[in-house]
Amino acid sequence: MESVQATKQRFEIIGNDPGLNHAIEKAIRVAPTDISVLVTGESGVGKESIPRIIHSLSHRKHGKYIAVNCGAIPEGTIDSELFGHEKGAFTGATQTRSGYFEVADGGTIFLDEVGELPLTTQVRLLRVLENGEFIKVGSSKVQKTNVRIVAATNVKMFDAIKKGKFREDLYYRLSTVEVLLPPLRERKDDIHLLFRKFASDFALKYKMPSVKLTDDAVQLLQKYRWPGNIRQLRNIAEQISVIEQERIISAHTLKTYLPDNTSNLPAIVSEEKKANDFSNEREILYKVLFDMKNDLNDLKQLTLELMQSGNNEQVQTDNQNLINKIYGESPAQQDFEEEFEDKLEVLQIPEKNNLPAEEDKYAFAEEIEEEETLSLQEKEIELIKKSLERHNGKRKAAAEELGISERTLYRKIKQYDL
Repeated sequence: MESVQATKQRFEIIGNDPGLNHAIEKAIRVAPTDISVLVTGESGVGKESIPRIIHSLSHRKHGKYIAVNCGAIPEGTIDSELFGHEKGAFTGATQTRSGYFEVADGGTIFLDEVGELPLTTQVRLLRVLENGEFIKVGSSKVQKTNVRIVAATNVKMFDAIKKGKFREDLYYRLSTVEVLLPPLRERKDDIHLLFRKFASDFALKYKMPSVKLTDDAVQLLQKYRWPGNIRQLRNIAEQISVIEQERIISAHTLKTYLPDNTSNLPAIVSEEKKANDFSNEREILYKVLFDMKNDLNDLKQLTLELMQSGNNEQVQTDNQNLINKIYGESPAQQDFEEEFEDKLEVLQIPEKNNLPAEEDKYAFAEEIEEEETLSLQEKEIELIKKSLERHNGKRKAAAEELGISERTLYRKIKQYDL
């Protein structure tokens, strides 16, 4: 078995970080097998090196090695690219085409950015992983292929699974062995080594002396967070090599090439959203509809009491909180009464003495039939449950959060048998 150091020299991998050495050692051990491998890590950490190591040290090394960037292929054509298509399968398919899985039979396919695959393609890929079968687009003939799949992604897979963007069964089939490459900021001792390597390469490429860093510049290089990882470090080394006339680079000069990623914005305490809050757009929309429905019910309740009682002042006194909730509180009670009287005039509710006969008491009032979809009712129940859970069953606090009275909440709890 090839040693880690020999492998790094062979594939020009720079660094002695324990995390990097562990990832390479794992790749060497898994290479002779046909196990699927998932390479994870941030963008720019060099994930493409691991599949090349695995392929070169496997019994498939004489077969084809095809690297596919799943994020760069349009969703409408990715099935055709991977599995091929028959003539006339879609507009523009003028001839039969072999896909990557057919071409790479007996070799290795590297699926970069596998987290960007559409769900329909994920189903096809799962079938290839399970039994080596695939069907061309526009064909009904099942074909067999013998390929090894090595995938890579910078997506947090469990988050993608929770959001329904990636199939859980496919994740477990791909990640039989998972190789994690550490970000550059965790490889502080390797940063200067990599910079010197890049500086030497660009000096040879552009036929100029290699740039060197002062001690304070090296410290600045190691303290920087490198959000773009090795790719960003390489780009900065190239910029400095081309632009700077002075070959000794100080910290002051280096700082002008490092983007300022600091921010005065508040830090996010937790990236994971609570499962029971109103954070996503759909729940916010349901919350708005829920509030509108409650306001309408409150308004109907107030209107009914006004129709049943000719004493507007008594109704106002008994339902002051409800009136404040619907129409808003005014600075002074006198202003509120004037506003309320104006609204009563708009309602044009006849006095009790002018009502029709008892059997036609509400003949002038339009009956409002509430035709709710089942989903809206279910969502209302869900919102009530979540609010009660958050407040440990305290109805008053839950009612305040939902924007309804405690009595209304109690009635709904009874209605829905919560």
